[in-house]
Amino acid sequence: MSQGNLRAKRSGAQAYRRSHHDRPRQGKSGTGASDATSVTLYGWHTVKAALENPNRRIRRLLATENAMRRLVDEGIPCEIKPELVRPDAIARRLSADAVHNGILAEADALPSLELEDIPPAGMVLLLDQITDPHNVGAIMRVAAAFDVAAVITTARHSPQASGVLAKSASGALESVPMVAVQNLAQAMNILRAQGYFVLGLDGAAEGELGQKNWRIPLALVLGAEGKGMRQRTKETCDALARLHLPGKMQTLNVSNAAALALYITSSRTTL
Repeated sequence: MSQGNLRAKRSGAQAYRRSHHDRPRQGKSGTGASDATSVTLYGWHTVKAALENPNRRIRRLLATENAMRRLVDEGIPCEIKPELVRPDAIARRLSADAVHNGILAEADALPSLELEDIPPAGMVLLLDQITDPHNVGAIMRVAAAFDVAAVITTARHSPQASGVLAKSASGALESVPMVAVQNLAQAMNILRAQGYFVLGLDGAAEGELGQKNWRIPLALVLGAEGKGMRQRTKETCDALARLHLPGKMQTLNVSNAAALALYITSSRTTL
């Protein structure tokens, strides 16, 4: 991709993120969780990113002595005073396998967004009923690494943007907006009308993802592990492509597939 195209792609995504963080707290109906919904965030990177996000309202902050010292040492802004607690006080609020790093926040959910808020620039990801919060969180982290403008999920058959998902995203929830829609195929048509080329990742597709250039703005669709995209989703795509895997293993975890697909398409996109 040329330097000019790369700059255009980045500027569009950055502009969207600025608008995301500058938006008023009132959300819009029909896109996902209400703004009044409380979420529990835990883990150092997750909570640190939330504290640094001016659009995330923190209601309560619990921290161990070590975490409290680290907040001060790193100059992390806190809009409320942290409560000093022992590690087991945080652990009791979480599942047995949760790694909290001595810090937990109770916060408001981020404002809801609409498809129309996404500018026709760069790339977006659409997730077709990917339900595992670890996978969605890992995809969010990959999306942040590749400067994706937004991740679009279905309102049903998708995990909430809190808890395990937020921990797996390692802070990416604060920089990559999530948009929940009622109908994924309808959302794909809306994006197409806004200028997006809708490309589905399908292991049974004839063409390989890296064999041609793809134009931006690009909407990349990922299906759930095992069953892949639903038939209606496939039919709504402008094109389907598969990843070329030269080894004996021909399947990848969906978050790994997302990373590989974004790496390939980022280097093979044109305006």
